[in-house]
Amino acid sequence: MMSSEMRRLQLSTTPDISLVSFTVDPEHDTPPVLAAYAKHFTADPARWHFLTGEPSRLNDLGLNTFKLNSVDGSLIHSTRFVLVDGARRIRGYYLSSDDGFMPHLLHDIRQLEREKS
Repeated sequence: MMSSEMRRLQLSTTPDISLVSFTVDPEHDTPPVLAAYAKHFTADPARWHFLTGEPSRLNDLGLNTFKLNSVDGSLIHSTRFVLVDGARRIRGYYLSSDDGFMPHLLHDIRQLEREKS
């Protein structure tokens, strides 16, 4: 479901917006597995990146950087999108189950784009 929403986001934004998906199953999600997954969702490889890595680093990223979830083998993941600006600051969290989350996220993305110009 998150990847379907991310695909929608890809289609609704300009090519200079980067999209990143992090695995919660690094033991299974090798680069070839993620490449096939990306292809399934017709991800533009120039802007939508599917990342994996060492579980401890992903866990640190999920918990301490993005304040989302642990990567502990449970395969449980957050349903929030995080908007990060060009200076690597978190600018917002968007719960994908909320009505109207996508228009709100797109509004904030466009606001950031205006700040750059």
